[in-house]
Amino acid sequence: MAQKISPYRYREGLKDGLPIGLGYLSVSFGFGISAVGEGLRVLEALIISMTNLTSAGQLAGVTVIVAMGTLLEIVLTQFVINLRYSLMGITLTQRLDSRCNTKHRLFMSFGLTDEIFAVAASKPAPVGPSYFYGLMTLPYVGWAGGTLLGALAGSVLPDRFRLALGIMIYAMFIAIILPPMKRDKGVLGVVLLAAALSCCVAFLPFLKWISAGFAIILCAVIAAAVLALVCPIAEDDEEEEPS
Repeated sequence: MAQKISPYRYREGLKDGLPIGLGYLSVSFGFGISAVGEGLRVLEALIISMTNLTSAGQLAGVTVIVAMGTLLEIVLTQFVINLRYSLMGITLTQRLDSRCNTKHRLFMSFGLTDEIFAVAASKPAPVGPSYFYGLMTLPYVGWAGGTLLGALAGSVLPDRFRLALGIMIYAMFIAIILPPMKRDKGVLGVVLLAAALSCCVAFLPFLKWISAGFAIILCAVIAAAVLALVCPIAEDDEEEEPS
């Protein structure tokens, strides 16, 4: 852990977190509509977003809840989907200043998302708790606020509009995976294999016994494991050959 005190303050964190908060506002609007469309109440959708900051995890969790899945399914689903945050947290600990004790790290871990991690990790100097709390404030407000607005809209809009707006969050996931799919055949293979396995679970009669929660877990783990064996990531040479 870095021993220097961070030069960044809460106000600078707010400034850096503003674009993230605006992005989360629009994405969580789609989650709110989707959650209400699945049968959740407005307050239930809001509580989910106020206690979680994970779009894919929340969407998968709602799917398991609606399918009357068990707590074990929800726990395992969230573990698989959100495991990457553990790696981000380990990496970020090398960028924290000496004031970040265990108490601060626990609070900071709640607000650790892909975008917040990217901004915090890109700072040239060590990051302190004050800056990080500022960085996570507006994304949290945007995520919870967007969910509330989407849930309210989904509860009053006609089904035609609600279903149309509900695909926003799925469009976000497509936008996220398309660029790496174009660059990396391994990522493309994972996506296609996971989609094929999901179709098998959904339409093959002898696989109907697999619940929604375990279907997400199995498809994700199997697809990732197969492509890790078939298309492993090549390690770059430590030193480039002279040209």
